[in-house]
Amino acid sequence: MKTLYFDCSSGISGNMVLGALTEIIGDEQYLIEELKKLNTDGYKIEISKKVKNGITGTYVDVIVDGKDEYGHEHHIHEHHHEHEHEHEDEHEHEHHHHHEHRNLNDINKIISESTLEEKTKELAKRIFTRVAKAESKVHDKPLEEVHFHEVGAIDSIVDIVGTAILINKINPDKIISSIVNDGYGFIECAHGKMSVPVPATSEIFANRGVKFRQIDIDTELVTPTGAAIIAELAEEFTTLPAMETKKIGWGAGYKDLDIPNILKVYYGEMQEKNENFVVMETNIDDCSGEVLGYTSEILFQNGALDVFFTPIFMKKNRPAYRLTVACKKEDMFRLQNIIFRETTTIGIRYRFEARTELGREIVEIDTKYGKLKAKKVINNGEEYIYPEYESMKKLAKESNIPIKELYKIDELKIEE
Repeated sequence: MKTLYFDCSSGISGNMVLGALTEIIGDEQYLIEELKKLNTDGYKIEISKKVKNGITGTYVDVIVDGKDEYGHEHHIHEHHHEHEHEHEDEHEHEHHHHHEHRNLNDINKIISESTLEEKTKELAKRIFTRVAKAESKVHDKPLEEVHFHEVGAIDSIVDIVGTAILINKINPDKIISSIVNDGYGFIECAHGKMSVPVPATSEIFANRGVKFRQIDIDTELVTPTGAAIIAELAEEFTTLPAMETKKIGWGAGYKDLDIPNILKVYYGEMQEKNENFVVMETNIDDCSGEVLGYTSEILFQNGALDVFFTPIFMKKNRPAYRLTVACKKEDMFRLQNIIFRETTTIGIRYRFEARTELGREIVEIDTKYGKLKAKKVINNGEEYIYPEYESMKKLAKESNIPIKELYKIDELKIEE
């Protein structure tokens, strides 16, 4: 299982992600060429190497012509650890001003009208939506009325769409992150001083349930863009799992800190845990057979892979039934709700189990009585045919023969 592991011990920002993922694919031009499909100009990308506390990483700089955020005649750089709310003051300039009025719908339109792959477009939109929802909460405005720097600025568009481009190129089966570290203290923003983590980052993390903490670094380590990226990508936040690492990408940030200002992303193979198969059980001694039979039907209709009853004796020697339901992980809670609603049980046990499955396909066999549907499975190069019950029942009735005769497929088959 192809796995990416994000080590966010020094925080995370958009350009750090671009740097690390660019190293993993090993082709700097790929990002630059793919971004041209956005049909958005007014920027250029410079990719270089930076050394942070003795560690060399790739630094991706998104440059917009004009004055920088300090009002100097220079380029505007999106510097990691400079909060993206900053510098919306007297240093803003006319040719950049139109970017400030983009909202989420404007961004989605730019992405939709691009020639990027659909998976890339959808991922980018989901990341932008996380930022927009956080800003909506912070500023107490409806989503469609939020106009703000993060979603409007070219550098954020490049960071987020660029991340989606690279993730789609790598196409991992699983993405995991470390606990995300942010700094502490205050940073200067357009609205005055803000405490770290800044409000948008805090809301993004809270909305997703991201595991994060503050460490002893007096500055912002996580930008809202970086927060939205890792909140969308990571399935869980934990220590590095056992995996065969094939490559490591090092994404450099802008600032020099007491710690290496580097995002480290591992790429490798992790043995797949078969945790998608769930077995649920509950013992029931006060429910009628009619109710249990009906419940079984409803469970099958709602995605249960198997449902069966086992006769048992419970306390006070009461005859009872154990209801066992096998299902996929994503169907578990829906099926639990059905069991609670339809039966008298007040508790359900469940466990994740490994499962070995044979490849199968439904085939139609020509017999002397007519067509018979069957499952064809292959095990270790050998082929087995198992007739389907409903098809056998229908054929037996139509031909007025015992159903057991239809199990003799080899004798009944009409040779081609």
